[in-house]
Amino acid sequence: MENWSLVSICVLFGLTARWAVSLNSYSGAGKPPMFGDYEAQRHWQEVTYNLPVHEWYFNTTDNNLNYWGLDYPPLTAYHSLLCAHVAKLINPDWVELHASRGHESYGHKLFMRATVLVADLLIYIPAVVLYSFYLSEGSNKKKVCTVLCILLYPGLILIDYGHFQYNSISLGLALWGVVVLGLGWDVLGSLAFVLSLNYKQMELYHSLPFFCYLLGKCFKQGLAGRGLFLLVKIAVTVLVTFALCWLPFLSDPGQILQVVHRLFPVGRGLFEDKVANTWCSLNVLIKIKTILSTDTQLYFSLTTTLLAILPSSIKLLMKPTLWQFKLALVNSSLAFFLFSFQVHEKSILLPAFMLPLFLKDGLLVPYVVTSLAFLFFSIYLLSAFEHCSEDKLRLGPYRRLLICMPRMDLGRVTKWKFYFSITAMAGLSFMSVALAPPDQLPDLFPLLVSVFSYLHFLGLLLYFNIVQIAEPLQSVRKNQKKSN
Repeated sequence: MENWSLVSICVLFGLTARWAVSLNSYSGAGKPPMFGDYEAQRHWQEVTYNLPVHEWYFNTTDNNLNYWGLDYPPLTAYHSLLCAHVAKLINPDWVELHASRGHESYGHKLFMRATVLVADLLIYIPAVVLYSFYLSEGSNKKKVCTVLCILLYPGLILIDYGHFQYNSISLGLALWGVVVLGLGWDVLGSLAFVLSLNYKQMELYHSLPFFCYLLGKCFKQGLAGRGLFLLVKIAVTVLVTFALCWLPFLSDPGQILQVVHRLFPVGRGLFEDKVANTWCSLNVLIKIKTILSTDTQLYFSLTTTLLAILPSSIKLLMKPTLWQFKLALVNSSLAFFLFSFQVHEKSILLPAFMLPLFLKDGLLVPYVVTSLAFLFFSIYLLSAFEHCSEDKLRLGPYRRLLICMPRMDLGRVTKWKFYFSITAMAGLSFMSVALAPPDQLPDLFPLLVSVFSYLHFLGLLLYFNIVQIAEPLQSVRKNQKKSN
C-alpha cells in the first residue's frame, strides 16, 4: 500500500511537471503562415472531421497537402477525428473547415494540452508503472524511483507538450507490448505493438526486435508443435489488426499507395534539419546530398541500417530472452536513428539533447529545469554513480579488448566521461543562448550540438551491441532466468 501511495505521488508529480511545461510557449505560436506543430494537430482535426476518409491523404480543393497534410498512419487520423468531435462540442470554431486555419485562443490551448494529458493518463503512464514494477530489477523503492525518473524524462515532456506530437501514445503502446510480452502474453504483445506502429511509422525502429523475439520463441518451442501454433496465432493477430486499422482504405489500391507515399516522403532527401545522426554529421566533411543521387542515398542508408541492426537481431533470434529483447530494442532504435533515411530529430525519443529545437520553440527555461531535475533524480534517487563499477556496467568484454592497459579502471573512466559530457553540454547550451555565431557560420552551434550528440549515440550503439552479443556473466544469467 505504501509503495502504491509513492507511485501515486510520482504520477502526480510527473503530471504537474507536464502541465507546468505546457504553460510555456508552443511550436509555431503566432508564426504564420504555417503556425508550427500545434496548428498541424489542430488542422488534422479539422480535416478528419469535415472531409470523407478517402480525401484525408489526398490533395484536393479542401485539403491542401502543402499545408500540414496528414503524414502519419491511420490510427493518428482516427485519434484526430476523436479529438475533433470533442472540440466540436466545446467550440465549433476550432474545427470549422478553412475558417479555423491558424486559430489560437486560450480555450483551445487548454483543450490541446488536455488531450495530451489524457493520452498520458490512459496509455503512457500506466505502461511506465507496470513496466517499472514487473519488468525492472531492484527493491520497491528503486522501482518507485524508476517510475519518477521515466516520467520526468525531459525530451518526451517538452516535445509532447510543446509540439503536441502525442509520442506518448505510440511509445506507450510499444511499452505495453514490452510489458505484456514480459508477462508471457505474446498475442496481446503483438497486438499492442501493431497498434503503436499504426499510430506512428517511426515505431519501425522497434519492429525488428519484436519480430525476432517472437519468432525466436516460436523456434524455441518447435515449429512442429507448440511453436507453430504460437506462430499462427501471432500472424493472424498481426494481419487482422492491420486490416482493421486500414479498413477504410482497403477498397482502393490507390488509397493504400497514397497513404504509404505520405508516410514515407522519400522526396525530402536524406535529412533536413541538423540531426545528430551519421549522415548529417558526415555531411560536414563530405557533401553526401550533392555527391549521391536520392536513390543511391536511399539504398545506401537502407543497407547501412540493416547491417547495423543485424548482429543484435541475430543474437535475439538465437536467444529470445527478455534481457536480450530489451537490449535489442535499444540497439535497433539507435541504429535506425543513426543510419536510416529522412530521420526526424524527434525520433531520438525512441532510443532520447534537442537543444536547437527547444530554443526555436521558446522552451529554454523548461529545457533547463527538466534536464536538471532528471539528472538530480537519476543520480541521487537511482544512485547512478554507485553503479559505475565494471561489473554493474557489464564492461567485461571491454576489459578483454584492453590488453595493453590491463589495470585501467573502466568504471572510473566511465564516470569521468559522464562529467565531461554534462560539462560540454552545459557549455554548448550556454554558447547557443549567449553567443552570436560567426556570420559565415550561422548554423555553428546547432551543428556542434548535433555532432557532439551523434558521438554519444554512436558510442551507446557500440556499447549496447557489445553487451548484448557478449556472453553474459554467470550471475547475470541467474538474474535473467528469474526475471524471464
